[in-house]
Amino acid sequence: MQNKETIKQVYTNLIVNAIVYGHEQGSIKISFYDMDDHAFCEVADDGQGIEADRLSRLFERFYRVDKSRSRHQRGTDLGSSIVKHIMEAHRQSINVRSTIGRGTTFSFTLRKSRA
Repeated sequence: MQNKETIKQVYTNLIVNAIVYGHEQGSIKISFYDMDDHAFCEVADDGQGIEADRLSRLFERFYRVDKSRSRHQRGTDLGSSIVKHIMEAHRQSINVRSTIGRGTTFSFTLRKSRA
């Protein structure tokens, strides 16, 4: 059973990160795709992107990819770590892909509830 509040926190953290690390006048795309018993979910920004060698550390506690990229320096940098732990608690994973100059996309699956 999924906890609606923790899933809400996943979306909040990913959207806030997209705002903070995206371009000031950029855009964010939130997508959902039907996959039988699951929904495939994505949160994408069109920001500067993250270097490939830094992606592996992205979900570590307190890790900030590049302090100079953030327009808002406040916060604990726990968001990505919290998201990862929430997804693991739901027996799901979260993935990230990024292209320098084009942006970053976080994707994960959620088990559909059985109504």
